Amino acid sequence: MTDHYILTLPLLDTADADQAARDAMERGRKAARVLPNMYRAMAQAPGLLDTYLTGYERFRSESGFTSQEQEVVFLTISAENACEYCVAAHSFIADTFSKVPPAVTDAIRDGKPVEDARLNELSVFTQHLLLERGRPSPGAVESVLAAGYTEQQILYIVLALGVKTMSNYTNHLFDTPVDGVFKAREWKAVRLATRAFHAVARRS
Repeated sequence: MTDHYILTLPLLDTADADQAARDAMERGRKAARVLPNMYRAMAQAPGLLDTYLTGYERFRSESGFTSQEQEVVFLTISAENACEYCVAAHSFIADTFSKVPPAVTDAIRDGKPVEDARLNELSVFTQHLLLERGRPSPGAVESVLAAGYTEQQILYIVLALGVKTMSNYTNHLFDTPVDGVFKAREWKAVRLATRAFHAVARRS
């Protein structure tokens, strides 16, 4: 059960969609090789799906983060936003394609520090940037730069935050059913803003 409003709009099928929505869904299908339920929801506003796909693709191709680091960023944001769909999806991608060590994925899902110090720094900073609404403390920036990341990559984390805001909020509004391919990594939200995790991770 949810305690917020769920849109009455259906998940779109290409056969029932107008041309703009069909084009957006076909673009998503080509990128993902399937048509995830999330894309079917976002296609109700074709500009939303197109913008999401553009941002997602450019984060993947331009950010300078490794595939593992990209999943750390996406998982951290999705867990902090309590998006069950995106945590399940990115956990599956982390396991299957990005080859993120399961212990890293599990730590982020559980709201615990990541044992790998550099990935932990990336996760902590991403969460900090989200919680502080884009106003990171000087100490947090110094720490993430000392871990080997760059100021330009901070901007790409902003891009990831924008992309995940679009997908996480859409999934909240639709209570999007998790696709079968992602069900092995389903997740139930147990936190919204665990600043305690931030504090513990920063001290570790």
